[in-house]
Amino acid sequence: MNGAIRNISDTALWVAMYRAMESERPDALFKDPYARRLAGDRGEAILKSMPRGRVLAWPMIIRTAVMDEIICRCVSDGTRSVINLAAGLDTRAFRLALPPALRWYDVDLPDMIRYRRDQLASVRSACSHEHVEADLSSEGELKRVLARISGEMPPVLVVTEGLLIYLTEPQVRSLAQQLHARDELRWWLIDLASPQLLQRVSKSWQPHLSAANAPMQFGPVNGAAFFAPLGWRQAEYRSVWEESLRLNRSIPLARIWNLLLKLRSKKGRESARNMSSIVLLQRS
Repeated sequence: MNGAIRNISDTALWVAMYRAMESERPDALFKDPYARRLAGDRGEAILKSMPRGRVLAWPMIIRTAVMDEIICRCVSDGTRSVINLAAGLDTRAFRLALPPALRWYDVDLPDMIRYRRDQLASVRSACSHEHVEADLSSEGELKRVLARISGEMPPVLVVTEGLLIYLTEPQVRSLAQQLHARDELRWWLIDLASPQLLQRVSKSWQPHLSAANAPMQFGPVNGAAFFAPLGWRQAEYRSVWEESLRLNRSIPLARIWNLLLKLRSKKGRESARNMSSIVLLQRS
């Protein structure tokens, strides 16, 4: 089977394979019993086609595990609705221990939503769940979706896992402004890449992604501070590197690499720490 990534939606199959890999470990950080079914043969073929695809699984696995933690805590602290934009094949509404009264909306392109509905038809969600079809590249479509669902059960947490890196800076700025325009949206959970990380992936994954018109392109120089003028302040920061050490999912010889990092300058250490991060933003 051809494992070339054809479009942005195919990246969801690829990431689902990473969740399947982790879920099948005896010491798994999380269990996604639907991941392999959702990824299918094509997801496995895509993973095999990506340079060092399995070796570089750890950042995706860390991202999933840490976002699980933050989402569950936000819900425990009073979040009543979750809007999962560009949901891809995320199954948190089905696999996490969420309160039945929580409202969860998985939003994505019509073809992706149809695929999700078909694959998850026999699965019962843990909370009140709804699939929402929307082309989020259209500002008018995003505005329509937010107007319909954001005010139902405030306060609301917005999740954009794996989305921002594929957008341009103006698109991210527009998204931040549209989300801030809705008072019900109190929290926004994101993952961020640094310019240094984008430079690194340009040598391996970028050619495959660019050929499918899905290049990784957003990596703000100032990290989460990019969002401050747009009405969002950093409430919580997690370095993917540091979390990989905490959760014991990292590169080979990670502890040695971490010791070597301590010999670098303060600027060098911060650069490594901030290469990839997970950030919970709060409306200012």
